[in-house]
Amino acid sequence: MTAIELKRVANVIRQDIISMLVPAKSGHPGGSLSAADIVATLFFQEMRINSEDPLWADRDRFVLSKGHAAPVLYSALAEKGYFPKEELQGLRQTGRMLQGHPDMKRTPGVDMSTGSLGQGLSAANGMALAAKLDAKDYRVFVLLGDGEVAEGQVWEAAMAAAHYKLDNVTAILDFNGLQIDGATDSVMCSAPLAEKWRAFCWHVIEVDGHDVDALLAAYAEAKQVKGKPSIIIAKTVKGKGVSFMENQAGWHGNAPSVEQGEQALKELREEAANLG
Repeated sequence: MTAIELKRVANVIRQDIISMLVPAKSGHPGGSLSAADIVATLFFQEMRINSEDPLWADRDRFVLSKGHAAPVLYSALAEKGYFPKEELQGLRQTGRMLQGHPDMKRTPGVDMSTGSLGQGLSAANGMALAAKLDAKDYRVFVLLGDGEVAEGQVWEAAMAAAHYKLDNVTAILDFNGLQIDGATDSVMCSAPLAEKWRAFCWHVIEVDGHDVDALLAAYAEAKQVKGKPSIIIAKTVKGKGVSFMENQAGWHGNAPSVEQGEQALKELREEAANLG
């Protein structure tokens, strides 16, 4: 896909996120919207996957460590054809497939059940180590939240990935600067992030997380790194694409009303029209 086509996909994903959350009346728009460009470039360009065979043994794996951002993953999976788009309207409803956090046993295309923060990198390490032991060439991508990296297990997993030289692991940090209680630096400062990951023997790449060309270049760079895992620190905007949600911690875990949803979709559709 071209950069413009990927931007259109990211816009569709953002529209889907809003359209899911309004009827659900609960969920997490802020961190889902911030990650749309990351997920769009992974699922529609970078990852080797097959929606007709979700359990294909040689597929690349994706772990949404910040599982509360499930809507961004569900939209990408629906747009790729893993399940009908109509399922998106059943988000967080009893008996439906798409729950508040990803469930690998119920949702095609979900490689790891997540929700308890801090555990995704450990799971990704296991998948990557299995690939090494089985002489497979698939890659494992894991999306972390910047509030999540205050969890100690993240750093234990970071040490393990470096120790086992898991160069088939690429972590992407959605660095939007906000979490449920406010600014990440105020709640639990994890700065300086790049220096910390380098100290843990990771290859570090810093990019604008809304620049699709920069993201694709970062994935390509990570693929060339041998002997150590890579992390892409992607600077993003919480609530990206919706004016009244951008950079507002209050939209971490609150669903928009019907009226707010209409306004958000109006803005996103105008953005799509401007993309041509």
